[in-house]
Amino acid sequence: MFTTIPGTVYFVGAGPGAPDLITVRGRDILAQADLILYADSLVDDALTASYAKPSARIVGSSDMHLEQIVDLMLEAARAGQVTARVHSGDPALYGATHEQMAALDEHGVPHLIVPGVTAAFAAAARLGIELTVPDVVQTIILTRVAGRVPMPPGEDLTGLAAHGASLAIYLGITRIQRVVDELVASGGYAPETPVAVLHRVTWPDEQLITGTLADIVPKVKAAGLTRQALILVSPALAPHLKTAEGRTESKLYDQNYTHRFRRGARPEESL
Repeated sequence: MFTTIPGTVYFVGAGPGAPDLITVRGRDILAQADLILYADSLVDDALTASYAKPSARIVGSSDMHLEQIVDLMLEAARAGQVTARVHSGDPALYGATHEQMAALDEHGVPHLIVPGVTAAFAAAARLGIELTVPDVVQTIILTRVAGRVPMPPGEDLTGLAAHGASLAIYLGITRIQRVVDELVASGGYAPETPVAVLHRVTWPDEQLITGTLADIVPKVKAAGLTRQALILVSPALAPHLKTAEGRTESKLYDQNYTHRFRRGARPEESL
């Protein structure tokens, strides 16, 4: 069991939604935390109900601003308490954790990060695919769409799409038409490129919509999705890749391929 240190703030990735998809370390920290400060608009209440100790103070942060969040963590740390700052998915991705950790550093408060399962990988698991299929795609890009918060120069969708990689787009479902237009305009994706949109993946009310860049927009609009949905665009989603004719195989398990742990069979030995 992971043992927490008094006066420390732990940034815990809650995972994509299902309470049992938190890591074992994350669960252990929740069980020991005196203060659980969690993103209640994105993290299932069942997580704290399942793992928090009876004496824990549980606070949702959806209606709090940065200074309030930091003050609460500082108060707990100075009292020698353990704080679990719980974010959805993984704290390293669109969690707004950077400014929180910077503030804790300014006050000399120790903090540690516990990674979590992000929605892109939960989506791949739900779809039963590998995002890096040999000879098809070997690169994954995680990004979002410019909105009220702009994107840095050089990170526009048109430029990223030119790679033709597996592309996971967060925070862009309300701009799905613009997403499709920019992806196709790049030339990196043809209109028939497969797409999956996953709403609240692993939650009890999850929704899964599949299609292509040519037809995904009306499907998403018909479903009425406006938040908590991931757009996954990838050649790896093509159904034919799982057929005998379309399947590709890695070198890793090829009997004729030699690597550090196994000597490949000679051609005549593999007959």
